[in-house]
Amino acid sequence: MLKNINPLLSPDLLHVLASMGHGDELAIVDANFPAAVNAKRLVRLPAIPATDALSAVLSVLPLDDFVSEAAYTMEVVGGAAEMPEVVAEFRRIVGDQTGVGTIERFAFYERSRNCFAIVQTGELRLYGNIILTKGVVRPVG
Repeated sequence: MLKNINPLLSPDLLHVLASMGHGDELAIVDANFPAAVNAKRLVRLPAIPATDALSAVLSVLPLDDFVSEAAYTMEVVGGAAEMPEVVAEFRRIVGDQTGVGTIERFAFYERSRNCFAIVQTGELRLYGNIILTKGVVRPVG
């Protein structure tokens, strides 16, 4: 047990996050996402909402501040301008740390294949998928 670490950050997930370097990407995906076939490394957080997983990950993972958008969600098929509730929650959680872009469904799948890892949650809301780009941890002071 560790102090001040969100309990959703399992040992496997902490290892993945610590192993990532600047510019590496992490996908946090819903229960319907084809994660097993697309992941280089797969961490499962069953029964955990994707929004809770995102909050936990962002408690220890800096987002890339060298790019205008360090987070991307999946576009709604046939409604690119639509914003599902789960995506609106993702945007609130990310806040003003970075811009949040959108990617067409199949382009999102392709990009996820190149992610350092995929975290599959138990999220049942459709389009509960987000890709994050890791930033740098700067020295204090």
